[in-house]
Amino acid sequence: MIKRIIPFIATAVTLCLVLTIGFIDKNKTAVKATEANYNSVSEIKTSSDKSSEPMKGVWVTYMELSMQYDDDKSEGAFKNKFENIAQDCKSRGFNTLIVQVRPFCDALYSSDYFPFSHIITGKQGADPGYEPLEIMCETCKKLGLKIHAWINPYRIALNNIPQELSETNPYITDNEICIETDSTIILDPASEKARELIVSGVSELAENYEIDGIQFDDYFYPPDIENEDNEQYLDYASSIQNSFGMNLDEWRTANVNLLISEVYRTVHSLDKDIEFGISPQGNLGNNAGLNADVVSWCSQLGYIDYICPQIYFSLENPALGFEAALKEWTELDFHDDLRLYIGLAGYKAGSDADENTWQDSDDILAQEYKISDDYNADGIMLYSYSSLVDNNSEKEINNLCESF
Repeated sequence: MIKRIIPFIATAVTLCLVLTIGFIDKNKTAVKATEANYNSVSEIKTSSDKSSEPMKGVWVTYMELSMQYDDDKSEGAFKNKFENIAQDCKSRGFNTLIVQVRPFCDALYSSDYFPFSHIITGKQGADPGYEPLEIMCETCKKLGLKIHAWINPYRIALNNIPQELSETNPYITDNEICIETDSTIILDPASEKARELIVSGVSELAENYEIDGIQFDDYFYPPDIENEDNEQYLDYASSIQNSFGMNLDEWRTANVNLLISEVYRTVHSLDKDIEFGISPQGNLGNNAGLNADVVSWCSQLGYIDYICPQIYFSLENPALGFEAALKEWTELDFHDDLRLYIGLAGYKAGSDADENTWQDSDDILAQEYKISDDYNADGIMLYSYSSLVDNNSEKEINNLCESF
């Protein structure tokens, strides 16, 4: 894999300035913030140099952390649940947990911006009386594990989950900064106020908790969005009059890029060694449909420290095989500081997914781990913890872990 140093972030500057200049009369603050953000890339405190130890991470989902259906929802019960998760991962040879701490604009920690998550008490906004994320950080440190805080930056609800939103949920307090489609409610990527909310939420995580990384997943603009943001786009189009402007798709992409750049800047403005990364869809071509500009994020400084494409395919998947997908990613012009981690599909192991090709052998994950290493990836992340305790995936997981 050839990686080239790209010394300037011209693409990021262009996208973000074109976006904000369109709002120059209405949004002078955003213009100034963007100009300051890119005034000197040399001032950004990047994360540490690539570790000599490869990433061997496990995603821990909000479902796996959930207490809402447990009879005992106490602090002790949560602590015991997470300690079992962490011990399982540690004993298998994994070194990092990526825990889902903000799934629906709610939080598994005390937040000034988001209500407590329903997955802890069963009701969004209900204070459990303890700090789940603090427990997770303490447990990981005790076991010598790293911990990354996994965030869904925009998502408020998906397919009517959660069923009831707290009175302090952003959608309830200010739904003008939100977009609704048939399947989802999200914070509006075009809204400066929504963007500030997300960035503030990232800042409090980085400042208040002993985390090693912050990760966004693959939810950006929803695939079923149609004209729900038409009014916002028309406001942009009318503000630029006869000047050079962007079409709808370019404008949406620039909205996302502006958020990503501001989050990166915020994380690295703090005196902490925290990685900021994104885990997009594994099929490289699918990301454009979500306005996830992975090419710019990977090639230009000022966006992310790592990328972890979810290459959740078997070796012989008829639609797109694992190595073919990985090869497309490694052919991108990565900036020199970017780390490449590969997302592996533990949840598919032993199943009939990908037209039964996961049943071809019991060492597909182990082979994919080796292939990732052959392509000079910096490690892997496994989705998800449940696959470590699932009988269907037992042989695959054992073979994977033996290859570490």
